[in-house]
Amino acid sequence: MILSIHASFLPADDLEASLSFYRDILGFETRDEGPHRVAVGPPGQPRTSIVLHSPAAGPELTDEERATVAELMAKGTYGAIVLSTSDLIDTFDRIQATGADVVQEPMEQPYGVRDCAFRDPAGNLVRIEQR
Repeated sequence: MILSIHASFLPADDLEASLSFYRDILGFETRDEGPHRVAVGPPGQPRTSIVLHSPAAGPELTDEERATVAELMAKGTYGAIVLSTSDLIDTFDRIQATGADVVQEPMEQPYGVRDCAFRDPAGNLVRIEQR
């Protein structure tokens, strides 16, 4: 059996701000939009999407659960994604120049990868590694 990733979900409490980050700063394409979500993805990979969604819009959550999600998002501990690039320094410099929230400058990790990290407008950790 061979599986591929079709979509992954990241919370976004301000869809416009998150869309701007992924589209205008990271260069992703807008794939699909709905009232409480927008799908984006990297050019050249039309079958892979990140769905930015409003976690508070889901009817399956209680008010207490919504408050917990909002608290975790505010701390920046709720969502994360790892992206890769062929030129980490250039990617880091371009993203940093936009004023994005830098969490970690490029560095060698003890597990053998060189990476950096940012936070998106919703507080999600966006880690970028060089492959």
